[in-house]
Order: sequence, then structure tokens, then C-alpha cells
Amino acid sequence: MPAVRGTLTPGRALAELTWLRVGGPADWLFQPADLDDLRAFLAALPADVAVFPIGVGSNLIVRDGGLRAVVIRLGRGFNGIEIDGGTVRAGAAALDAHVARKAAAAGVDLTFLRTIPGAIGGAVRMNAGCYGSYVADHCVSVTCVTRTGEVVERTAAEMSFAYRQSDLPEGWVIVGATFRGARGLSETLDARMADQIARRDASQPTKARTAGSTFRNPAGFSSTGRADDVHDLKAWKLIDDAGMRGARQGGAQMAEKHSNFMLNTGDATAADLESLGEEVRKRVFQQSGLLLEWEIMRVGEPAPDGD
Repeated sequence: MPAVRGTLTPGRALAELTWLRVGGPADWLFQPADLDDLRAFLAALPADVAVFPIGVGSNLIVRDGGLRAVVIRLGRGFNGIEIDGGTVRAGAAALDAHVARKAAAAGVDLTFLRTIPGAIGGAVRMNAGCYGSYVADHCVSVTCVTRTGEVVERTAAEMSFAYRQSDLPEGWVIVGATFRGARGLSETLDARMADQIARRDASQPTKARTAGSTFRNPAGFSSTGRADDVHDLKAWKLIDDAGMRGARQGGAQMAEKHSNFMLNTGDATAADLESLGEEVRKRVFQQSGLLLEWEIMRVGEPAPDGD
């Protein structure tokens, strides 16, 4: 491995770095000291070594056999927030909720970020959204470090944002993003965020080990075959109709409070979670003819036979 100024750890267990608390070790975990440290590391890393950026692990299942890659996790050197007028510049490691609060204090409306779990890098990568607003609606540009260590600024158009996805070349690491929000009174924005939090806590199992929504809401289709709004059909309703609310497998469970949330009830393995999710997909397809798509990212290898 190349020399670094940050922290480079071999065989690092990843379970404690994800919200679901499952998964085996990464070959290496790299926590760069700053942008220059990240650039130098990627430039010197052999091209055949896989790179996998990880945020706070809020939307991730790492399989029990771990990840054959260098996992890159950004920290304090990448969590800055700068505000100029209606423009907000946030580091990839800045928490979504923190960006929303700091923007509101400056009279900038990025309130949709307040209830999105995770950090800005992941929010950009997944075009995260809530209450009708998405990253794509506010993103101006995204700063990335390429697999060869170059710093590249991509416009929002170049990110090709779509429902719960964006276009990013393999091995690139998002290090920051610029957003633009409407101006508003801080008191009004604070009240809106408080209402959003209350609504979320009333409908979602926020105190449990989850990774947010398990499956994407499928796009609906009209009788003419045109794609309707992606929110016409709700994943939770399809799961309910298939009788899978509260379903269990090992230590994994589909939540009673919100059936599109998957829980680690305490001793689940990644295999438990993924197997339960696949059973939900199967039952929904049998009942409705619709195949749910995972929203949670699943990476790595299964545990070796016998483990």
C-alpha cells in the first residue's frame, strides 16, 4: 500500500461502520488526512486494486464475507460547510442534517436534507430526497477525486441524476458538493424541519437498527404504457399487500411500524437481511407482478461455506 498521512488499516471490520451493524472486513480501510492525502494515495494505488467509498453506512449492507477492496471513509478534513448568499458548499463527510440546520440558520432552504440519514457524499451519490425535494433539484456541482488522483468538478447535468441514482465512474470519490436553495426566514425553516422530524418519527422506526427505505418506490404505468410519477406506487403498500409486514428471518425483520424498513433486531447477519429482502421481493412479485428494486446498496462477498 502507498504511504499515507491518514490512517490505513488492514482487515478492518466494517459491521461497526454501518447502521445495520453487519458485515465482514475490508481488505483495507483508508481514512485520509485531507484532500492531498487522498489524491496521492489514489494516484499511487495499483490500478487493479478496487476502491469503494463509504460514508456513514446508513444505506448499506456489507455481506458477511467482507469486501475485497480498499474502503475509503472521509472524516473531519472533508466535513466543512461554507455559505455565500443562497449557495451552500458542503464537504462529502458533512452530515445531511447538519447542512440543513446550518443553511437554515443562514436563511437558505435546504430543509429537505434534515431527515435524510447519512452524509452529503452518499446523498449526492443516491440523489437522496424527501418530502418532494431531491438533491438534483438543488445541486449545482460535485467535486470528485478520480481513480488516478485528479480533482474533477462535475456539473449537476453531468451527474445524470435519476430516481435514487447518479452517474459516477467506478472508483471515483465524491469529496464535496455545491447546492443552491431559496432564501427564507430562519424561524420558518426551523419550524418546517421540526414538523418533518415529527412526521418521520411518527411513521418510521427511527430508534431501531435500519438502513432507511429497503426498496425503491416502483414507477407506475398508465394504460397507454407511459411512465407516470415514480410515487404513484408505494413499496410499503406492495409489501403490506403481500403479507410481509413484520416478516422475519433469523435476526432480520420487516418493521411493523413501516413495512419498507428492514431491522436488525439484535443478532442478524448480512445473509439474514439479504435473504429476507429477497423473500419480500419474491412475495411481492407473486402478488402484484411487480419486482421491487433494492434501495439499500449490498456489497461484498458472502461468508465462506460453513461460517
